[in-house]
Amino acid sequence: MSPADDLSSKGSRIFSTEDAMRLAKRRQPKLVHDFIEGAAGREVACARNCARFDEITLQPRVMADVAERNLSTSFLEQAFDRPFGIAPMGMCNLAWPNADLAFARAARGFNIPVCLSTAASSSIEEMREWAGDNAWFQLYVGGPVEQALEMVERARKAGYQNLLLTVDVPQVSRRVRDLRNGFQMPFRIGPRQFWDFATHPRWAWASLQAGAPEPKNFKTAGGGSRFDRGASRAGADWGFLDRLRGIWKGKLIIKGVTSAADAQRIKQAGADAIYVSNHGGRQLDSAPAAIDILPRIRSAVGADYPLIFDSGVRNGEDIIKALALGADFVMLGRPFLHAAGAEGARGVNALVRLLTEETSIVLAQTGQNDIGKVSAAMLAHRHTDAWPDPIPALAAAAANDC
Repeated sequence: MSPADDLSSKGSRIFSTEDAMRLAKRRQPKLVHDFIEGAAGREVACARNCARFDEITLQPRVMADVAERNLSTSFLEQAFDRPFGIAPMGMCNLAWPNADLAFARAARGFNIPVCLSTAASSSIEEMREWAGDNAWFQLYVGGPVEQALEMVERARKAGYQNLLLTVDVPQVSRRVRDLRNGFQMPFRIGPRQFWDFATHPRWAWASLQAGAPEPKNFKTAGGGSRFDRGASRAGADWGFLDRLRGIWKGKLIIKGVTSAADAQRIKQAGADAIYVSNHGGRQLDSAPAAIDILPRIRSAVGADYPLIFDSGVRNGEDIIKALALGADFVMLGRPFLHAAGAEGARGVNALVRLLTEETSIVLAQTGQNDIGKVSAAMLAHRHTDAWPDPIPALAAAAANDC
């Protein structure tokens, strides 16, 4: 297969992230779709993430020279062709067989980052081989700390440059959809689950041919697994951060931060970047929308400290809004899983192209020709009291752009 074939999206029916979710829902068992789309508790936090984005408006500008537009950017000394990437997600091959491989090929071909989860259905070594320098590794500290450090060493040996430590899952939350559907890892198939799979034959047949997905990074020499989805992940404490910073010589990013006070302490601990996220609403249902917190964290850490953002991003306008509110780079999770579930690799490629086109169009509509020029000056109005006004760093940036 040629590189061009790897990036094909010909014939895709995905014209929005909503299309991807709708198409994926048709093909996937309910148990799988709900695992991807579900969130904590009553799923209020998940809905809030998206609703807050809808309340942010951008100011159109006219008669600017926007015939040619540049989306390329750099983050942590690495150049990318787009200001967005694929967030870490566990067991992606549940969405559709070989989803991880499709993400890796898209990351390498479109020059965006892809982050492999500790709980991935592909190994640390496989993702690095597939995606090269575009691969990042995300670490959970579940179970013995030494087990987590073994994975860090594997990532180092494989050649990873960026390590993300996820800190917002001290304990996996109750996700009601999963409980109702009897979702467990490994799968325990009863009559209801069997019927769910049988009534979605395309997914079931494709998954049967590819083999049941499993958390590969926890495989034992005897063929078993050390993975315990419900295990405490509270080992990612301040002491562990100090220890990890001393061990890991590459770039260290701390993911799952929604507190300005925590962000300041993380910066002082020597982390290279902070990843602002409320885990897509999958942890604390009462958590604030991550986009509400982003400007506060930007103000707390200063204008030049690297920030990544996810949670609630669904299109190119959301990407621009996050950048305008203080992010340096944006990651998307669920939309990529839905794209894979909808159309496999073709859907993943289609989504990258869709987000690229949308982001570029928003630049044109707001009178900008370079992603590096996105700033708070592009915001028209913010319908919420969650953002302090003025935010010193953003207000200064806006004043400089006027």
